[in-house]
Amino acid sequence: MNDIKYDDRHTCDMMTIIDGGCRKNMRYPVEETAARHERIVKEASRLFRERGFENVSVAEVMKAAGLTHGAFYAHFRSKEELQAAAVAYGQELSLGRLQRSKKKSDGSFTDLYLSRWHRDNPGDGCTMAALAQEVARSTPELKAAFEQGLEDMLSAKGGDRKEAIFWTAALIGGVVLARAVQYHRLSEEILKSVRQKLS
Repeated sequence: MNDIKYDDRHTCDMMTIIDGGCRKNMRYPVEETAARHERIVKEASRLFRERGFENVSVAEVMKAAGLTHGAFYAHFRSKEELQAAAVAYGQELSLGRLQRSKKKSDGSFTDLYLSRWHRDNPGDGCTMAALAQEVARSTPELKAAFEQGLEDMLSAKGGDRKEAIFWTAALIGGVVLARAVQYHRLSEEILKSVRQKLS
């Protein structure tokens, strides 16, 4: 029992039971609340990319963030709302990687994206490659978050929009196929072929 973590929501709930209220001085500062919120979104994004929406519970996300399950509802109304925030967060990470790689002008983003490392580490990789199929069967809100991230990527790629769409689709499709096949040699062949065509 000593390793149980208590947060403001849990404490307020207990005080409501004990003395009928939650003292205002028990609340966390705005900065700390924002930091907790970001930690929840960050861990959810990683876990969702790694295992998918259905295979990750709210309790697992909160445990990974170092918070109790009850604290979730102080930040989000539902798991679906968290999913949209996690997708947006993950796509911001990918956008940042693309923007940094453009400064190098050496094709490093394409090489990294179509690498063994990215194929084998979806939790640290691109949200679109990890979750596009699940988003396709989800809510309009989640699709909107995904679509905004895609538009940001296309804008960051620059140049002709049709070429940017083709490039993005080739990257995502290459990783999705490489992860889906069980024959290692075929998986490597897929990554190498798409990488060569885009280089």
